[in-house]
Amino acid sequence: MDAGVQFFPSAESISPVAFARAAEERGFESVFFPDHTHVPVGSASPPFYRRLLDPLVALAAVAVSTSRIRLGTAVCLVPQREPLVLAKQVATIDELSGGRFVFGVGAGSDETELRNHGTDPERRFAVLRERLAAMTALWTEDEAEYHGDFVEFGPAWSWPKPVQRPRPPVLLGGGGPRVLDRVVELADGWIPYRDGTEQIGDEPSGAEEVFSARLGRRVRELAKRAADAGRTEAPVTLFNAFPHADALARYAELGIARVVFWMPTAGGPATLHKLDRIAALVAS
Repeated sequence: MDAGVQFFPSAESISPVAFARAAEERGFESVFFPDHTHVPVGSASPPFYRRLLDPLVALAAVAVSTSRIRLGTAVCLVPQREPLVLAKQVATIDELSGGRFVFGVGAGSDETELRNHGTDPERRFAVLRERLAAMTALWTEDEAEYHGDFVEFGPAWSWPKPVQRPRPPVLLGGGGPRVLDRVVELADGWIPYRDGTEQIGDEPSGAEEVFSARLGRRVRELAKRAADAGRTEAPVTLFNAFPHADALARYAELGIARVVFWMPTAGGPATLHKLDRIAALVAS
């Protein structure tokens, strides 16, 4: 089971390059940055969302400053990004990193934020579906075109192509009742998210046991649906993993492919201190 970290880079945080280098030095397999182009005034989103750096620009800097660690979005809000530009950005990061990009995607949940980008919140999954299909065509075909309800372009050349073929792994985030169907249809893997703010050393509670049991049922169901669809696998990346050895052992038993730990957005020393503690937990 691989271990990664999620970080919310901003002008006030340790730099994304310094953070990713530190994570790589400590043996983490991956680092993920979130995506919000803006936060509408009055939104219930956490205050630190307001100051986020652009994840794709930050990951491009990380790509040329690291050599091993995988680089991901978690999640890129595809219905809020123009697909012709996004396809080139993703392929460019995959090229610069030598094929280390992981494309975590989501449909978005802030209705005002979606509308500001011209997306009807009620159609966000349909928009996500078309944009992923259109980008995949751009990544895999020398002359690509797409004609849909939300994406429309005639024959076009678009380079670079991703190093990873046929595309970087697409991981769909979400926990709703239809997410497993969407993972099998649209993505290469699933990103569920565990609620909670437990700290390293906290003992798993009954709530953690309930979550793990529920997650196990969904992991097994996803594997069955993927097999029924002719897929060999549909790996699961669990975000905000409980930072405790017992919980990690349970996730491994469930067949989780990757756990990702949430990192604080405070200044550098606090961030690196937690990074050290998580690295020691994983190593044990």
